[in-house]
Amino acid sequence: MGRSKLVFCVTLAALACGTLLLVLAAVPGWGAATGGRLLALAALCCMISAIGGVAVIAALRRDCNRLTARLRETSSPLQDRTVSLPKGGFAFLQRALSELADSAERAVADAAFRAKELEVQLKVATAERHHAEAIIYSISDAVLVTDAFDELVLANDAAARAFGFELGAVGRKPLDQILHDPAMIGLIRQTRRNDGESARRVTEHTIHTNTGDRTFKVTLSGVAGSAVDPGQSHGGVVAVLHDMTREKEVAEMKNDFVSMVSHELRTPLASIKAYVEMLIDGEARDSKAQREFYDVIQNEANRLGRLIDNILSIARIESGLVRVTRQPQSLTVIVKDAIEVIAPQAKQKQIALTERLTPVFYQTSADRDMLHQAVLNLLSNAVKYTPVGGSISAEVDVDEAARKVIVRIIDTGVGIPPKDLPFVFDKFYRAEANSRMASGTGLGLSLVKHIIETVHHGRMLLESQVGKGSTFGFELDLCE
Repeated sequence: MGRSKLVFCVTLAALACGTLLLVLAAVPGWGAATGGRLLALAALCCMISAIGGVAVIAALRRDCNRLTARLRETSSPLQDRTVSLPKGGFAFLQRALSELADSAERAVADAAFRAKELEVQLKVATAERHHAEAIIYSISDAVLVTDAFDELVLANDAAARAFGFELGAVGRKPLDQILHDPAMIGLIRQTRRNDGESARRVTEHTIHTNTGDRTFKVTLSGVAGSAVDPGQSHGGVVAVLHDMTREKEVAEMKNDFVSMVSHELRTPLASIKAYVEMLIDGEARDSKAQREFYDVIQNEANRLGRLIDNILSIARIESGLVRVTRQPQSLTVIVKDAIEVIAPQAKQKQIALTERLTPVFYQTSADRDMLHQAVLNLLSNAVKYTPVGGSISAEVDVDEAARKVIVRIIDTGVGIPPKDLPFVFDKFYRAEANSRMASGTGLGLSLVKHIIETVHHGRMLLESQVGKGSTFGFELDLCE
């Protein structure tokens, strides 16, 4: 009986511990990881109590059987004496022992049920945690989740990349030890202290990295404080950071584009307006002066038309609305046609035009009008920046091994400074050192790049040395 009492005490203690751990696991402040551990320990205690209960029942049945046997053995001698047991004494004792055994069985069954219930709750909690983690990890925006003690409990890969920490280091560590960004830490703490789960704040935050500054739209939301104390508002914080660096760059580019277009449109319009006013005022008193005024107005009007055409062409290409008619075309034929168009301008500056072209049967799938415009823009650009008496060479080569056809326009012009080379294809960009040599809008090369790379999926080529000249070109795929 001593051993049975010990087992029974151990069983009751394990059952009590399991119940206490279950209550503690229900408190949200422990967090998902700690709560899972508590549920596991509670299930273990209940399993121990169930095993102990089975042992107690077995011991009680053995003790009951031994006691019954002893009573039966002593019943004969007692009958010879004057002392006798009450009527039904054996039956009463058997019923009492049976009820005790049934109670123990019910306690064991209840403990086993609780253990099974705890196991199910543990599996559900683990599945929900994994589901929540999968959702957070799949979000492209950076996500940080903190608790009521400003400890980082969850983060995704985007957050680790943005703030430069190891994802494996996350696990209920203070923000100060993981994030080295005092401004972001201050935003999270302020959100937690303000209004709890009703707090919501949207702001911009800039992170300084080795590759440059990145701007984020930060949405901070408070979460529930405690299930034990519903009135407690100081819970954790969820911070979602959307990288809007590219969006800001695009917005700035649009503003710059509008500003530059306005400036470029204003210049020819101002000239046209001035000369028209002089004509109205009668300042051109003879036919020769009138002719000069008309020529200026015509040139500025043509310049304005070219500017508008280039802007519209670039806009249509960037928006994908341009109509492209692809057919097998010979770049040799297209280059020869463009040379014939540009020849008069080259002759005026005494620039020698030479050509080195491949046979016409090498063809590429392209839109003829667009390629003609691209080659013409490159030739026109070469004529503008080549001094009087210089030379321009137009070449078409074929690389049959790589299945490429290459066009090069080589001039002996002023060249482009190295610092300006990465930007020559940007809209409205003109090298400051050469801006006074020729007029232009800075859209010609940008249009060529769009035609070659965006429309025809080719590649632009550029080499330049100051004082020696430049080589502009492109390569396209040959027809199969």
